[in-house]
Amino acid sequence: MASILVTGGTGLIGKHLCDILLKKGHKVFILSRNSSNKPNIFKWDIENNYIDENAIKNTDYIIHLAGAGIADKRWTPKRKKLLINSRVSSANLLYTKVKVLNPNLKGFIAASGIGFYGAITTNKIFTENDSAGNDFLSTICTHWENASLQFNALNIRTVILRTGVVLTKKGGALEKIVKPIKFGFGAALGTGKQYMPWIHIDDLCEMYVQAIENPELTGIYNAVAPEYCTNKILTKEIAEVLNKPLFLPNIPALILKIILGKLSNILLEGSRVASNKIVKTGFEFKFSTLKNALKNLLKN
Repeated sequence: MASILVTGGTGLIGKHLCDILLKKGHKVFILSRNSSNKPNIFKWDIENNYIDENAIKNTDYIIHLAGAGIADKRWTPKRKKLLINSRVSSANLLYTKVKVLNPNLKGFIAASGIGFYGAITTNKIFTENDSAGNDFLSTICTHWENASLQFNALNIRTVILRTGVVLTKKGGALEKIVKPIKFGFGAALGTGKQYMPWIHIDDLCEMYVQAIENPELTGIYNAVAPEYCTNKILTKEIAEVLNKPLFLPNIPALILKIILGKLSNILLEGSRVASNKIVKTGFEFKFSTLKNALKNLLKN
């Protein structure tokens, strides 16, 4: 049983992960921007470089999920700065405090994104050995990962999970895609040929669990399901699971660009990303096919 501190523990993935960790018998603590009388919640204030020291001192592992939502708002210059700082400054703060208060931390496990490879549609299958792309998404992920990799300097085992589109029952991308399909207005985006690396939330959380429990895991892993799918295939599969028709033409890329600006890139572009490396560690996907994942999330 380990003592685990989670940042972003009240978010979509964080809540699910904390529940799973507790069921497995671990002690789970959460860093929050808000004060709380609950014994498992500690306060931190990134802007003022503050963390309740009790959160750090007796922690075995830190899981770092905190960061402003990539697709929540249009990418204004102010929003871009926040997207980077919310990830980098928080990791820097954790590193500074761990270095002083808990240099023998057993492990630091952090999120990143498959956006590291850039938002481009290509036939290439990206692996963890590939270089970063050259757009804003890759810039975010590069700074994000560099901040997390600082923990290697303290000889702390560091794991980074480059995460694809996380499929969940409520909230997140799937809910937004499903809604128009349910009402008969579903359609692929742009050409529909852009790949959408995805992962069921249960599989993603299990990766974090294994990153805690398997000391052999170290370095960077792509957290995506082994089955590739395009935006068109995803839309079609959802419609089939819901038994809904698809009759509208694809939504033109120009409309999305007008509405979302450069944020539209994450919807209109996407490549295939390999999960071979995590599989070689012995990890077994519960939901390796999109059809099974959607049935589990949309039928139950």
